[in-house]
Amino acid sequence: MPYDAQRHHRQTVRLRGYDYAEAGAYFVPLVSQDRACLFGDVVDGKMCLSAAGLVIASWWGNLEQRFPTVATDEFVVMPNHVHGVVFLGANVPDDVGNHRDIVAAEAGDHTGSPLPADGPGKTTNAIANPTLATVVGWFKTRTTNDYIWGVKNDGFAPFRGRLWQRNFYEHIIRTYYALDRIRAYIADNPCRWEDDQEHPDHVGR
Repeated sequence: MPYDAQRHHRQTVRLRGYDYAEAGAYFVPLVSQDRACLFGDVVDGKMCLSAAGLVIASWWGNLEQRFPTVATDEFVVMPNHVHGVVFLGANVPDDVGNHRDIVAAEAGDHTGSPLPADGPGKTTNAIANPTLATVVGWFKTRTTNDYIWGVKNDGFAPFRGRLWQRNFYEHIIRTYYALDRIRAYIADNPCRWEDDQEHPDHVGR
């Protein structure tokens, strides 16, 4: 499935009139601010996560704890972006569990907020029936907070302004065929990194 960088950067990328709390499957790519490569490197077609990349992946794994009606599916952390599939509500295929072998607020600027009392990597207070914006916004906020902690304590590379670009482009997955195609696209992403539109050598072409 091609990733349309132009659509990603529109002022608004929501589908007008669509209820993003509706049960179903969604493909969500998120890109780092300035497309900065902060999360690791692709070596011989495989993604090698940095410590920061492991932090990003761990919060994806926490989505189901925070949102009991959300199921995570195929997911990958790339050097400067992530791709993931999430299911809202009850419409979850039986094989979702086969795609969880990568451990992994309403949308805002996500420049970071005070770290919670339980420290980085912890989450409590599950939220039921969230919108897609709530799920993505929570992920962006928590990863930003943990990343800021890493900058201060573990030598993570600093970022400018915010960790993630403000908007995100989602795709509503309507068929099992589309789901399988998107799963394959996500799994193959590291193999195609040299040709990826988010690769630093391709930006602006």
